[in-house]
Amino acid sequence: MQHITFITRVALVCLWFCFSTVTAQQFISHAVKEGETLESIAKQYRVTPYSILSQNKEIKQGTVITPNTILVIPVGQITAINAPIAKQEARNTKKFTETTAQDEPIGFGSHKVRKKETIYSIAKRYEIREDDLKKYNRELYAQPLSKGMLLKIPKYKTVRTAENVLNEADLETYAVQEKETRWSIAHKYGITIDSLLKLNPELAQNSNYLGLGQILRLPKLKGSTLKEQEVQLYNSYTIPKKQTFYSMQKEFGVTSDEIIKLNPEVAERGLQEGMVIRLPVKKTPKLEITTDNFIFYEVKPKQTIFSLTRALGISYAALLELNPELATGLKAGMVLKLPKDKANDLEVKNALILDKINLADSINPFNKPKVLILLPFRLDKLNLADTEATRTTLETSNALKYSLGLYSGALVALDSIKKLGVSVDVKTVDTELSLARVRTILAQESLNELSAIFGPLDGKSLQEVAVKAEGYDVPVIAPLSSKSDISLENVFFSSASEAVLRERVLDFARDKWTTEQVIIIADEKHKDAQQQILATFPNAKLVHLKDNLSINIQDFTNLLANDKENWVFLETDNFSLISSACSILNSAMNTEVKIKMFTTDKNRAFDNDVVSSTHLSNLRFTYPSTFLEGSNDSFVKLYKKRFGIEPDRYAVRGFDIMLDLLLKLAYKNDLFEASRFIGETAYSGNKFNYTKDSVSGYFNKATYVVTLQDMQLSEAK
Repeated sequence: MQHITFITRVALVCLWFCFSTVTAQQFISHAVKEGETLESIAKQYRVTPYSILSQNKEIKQGTVITPNTILVIPVGQITAINAPIAKQEARNTKKFTETTAQDEPIGFGSHKVRKKETIYSIAKRYEIREDDLKKYNRELYAQPLSKGMLLKIPKYKTVRTAENVLNEADLETYAVQEKETRWSIAHKYGITIDSLLKLNPELAQNSNYLGLGQILRLPKLKGSTLKEQEVQLYNSYTIPKKQTFYSMQKEFGVTSDEIIKLNPEVAERGLQEGMVIRLPVKKTPKLEITTDNFIFYEVKPKQTIFSLTRALGISYAALLELNPELATGLKAGMVLKLPKDKANDLEVKNALILDKINLADSINPFNKPKVLILLPFRLDKLNLADTEATRTTLETSNALKYSLGLYSGALVALDSIKKLGVSVDVKTVDTELSLARVRTILAQESLNELSAIFGPLDGKSLQEVAVKAEGYDVPVIAPLSSKSDISLENVFFSSASEAVLRERVLDFARDKWTTEQVIIIADEKHKDAQQQILATFPNAKLVHLKDNLSINIQDFTNLLANDKENWVFLETDNFSLISSACSILNSAMNTEVKIKMFTTDKNRAFDNDVVSSTHLSNLRFTYPSTFLEGSNDSFVKLYKKRFGIEPDRYAVRGFDIMLDLLLKLAYKNDLFEASRFIGETAYSGNKFNYTKDSVSGYFNKATYVVTLQDMQLSEAK
């Protein structure tokens, strides 16, 4: 089969030239034909080659333009073409390219050159041209870039360009299908993500979200459709002795009608020994380009085939088979597809393969995050002169206990980030668990100067802060909550939701399942969990509960298998039911009957004193968790050194959340942007992988599956 691939470059910019006479410029598209060159195309449209290059940034001077490449051609109100006008147009284009939005800087920043950085990478990082970088750092003309060199970074005003006039005949509308992503659609149409965003400016820049049925504008590929041309291939076949139509259909999967259609002589003479006929080559059905079948990778600038195949762990031949357009060369912005099973070896987020980033090694020392911590320390309720009353308040107030734990861990994180050379401006304020107090704080703070807000804890205060902070594009970190609504679009929920946790343990169980028998014990309140387990294990057996509280021992014992392990899912928040179920399960276990207990929701009832930890351990109790207990790392040592006690889980959480936040802000002082390209991060007892929801905030999808065995908690394997 012949594969025809189109690389479409669409630049949507409507430019207004401010010379002595104002000329409106428009654009049309042109599909390159066999034998055409940049010069011949420029002559055809009466423009200069330079003007075409300026609108098609992926094409470089001297590059051979491959057939079917779609170019954007700038055409203006030109009445006569001669050499002087052509030269003037070239000068105008050059002048505009050099001065667009960047006549004079409005200020300067600084950048300390790090190892392996280049002029190109620094210019790209700060979204300026290489010439601008050299212009204000003239030493770069005389000497090469070197580690430790301090550069001036010009800052320019943002210029709003007028809406471009594009030839609508070259575009078509496309409805987003189920399980499609921006990456899969870009690959399907052979364009870059940047082109997709320019064609559809309504798409959010800080999210990868696409809605089912959402209408997109995409380039209409000339001379083809999205489906590649089907070219029928044939094999020659010599008829052996006693060959029949039935045996050929059985062997080759072709009917007698298909054989006769391809070989008319067979209709006259029949199948004869020694006859050479044509048989169709049966093609492997093409997989639909969705997240069910593929993952995707966006090629980065200056990558080579060697570095790419090594990073992706795939041979060039295999990559070329999936992406025939690679035959014309590797280009920055290309979206490549890889088989879904490669996701096990790579960091993947929203079906996109992420480049691995070591945050501690990627710190930009010029980023100086400014963080506001809002926690209910309840200082208004504490009388420090009364030691006994203060102790009682500390023991009985959950808000105060959570706040002190989170804050003490955050302080250790601040010490750690300081040692890495990051300067952080932190202000901590007591919310007093009062909405009125929160409103007063917000009125007094300069929210536009903040990099992030840590807290508050209660839902109403969190909503108040989120709404105010959203107006300044400030992210808000929810240390404990996982519940959201549409008004919390800028909130990062650091605790995984119940739905994510349930899905995580069911995915784990499905991956490990071989022949085990699944049994479900669920009360009326947890029927949703029961239905989800049944959807994963359709042959699971159900245990009937008496009065929604107790198990009939005889009926349950009859369900247990002797020839295979029994997996029992216990779904309840009633500690009496948990206690009795664990006791019955322990009694039923022997040398023949093996039982392992799961739950999709490990709530507080499992920690009740009446529930035997020994029973849970004997049953190898397995459940999903946002937290992995039992850590013994450098944080614990630092915490004990500073506070003289072991950290509780809230202190661990405060440390992990704050360190994750500060490392991301030190890497790219924009948490929204950093979360698009940074995958899963893990620290002392918590993991983070924030994904943007379609209508509300950013949710942490990173969780653990934990097993209690031999009275020790560990990550399930």
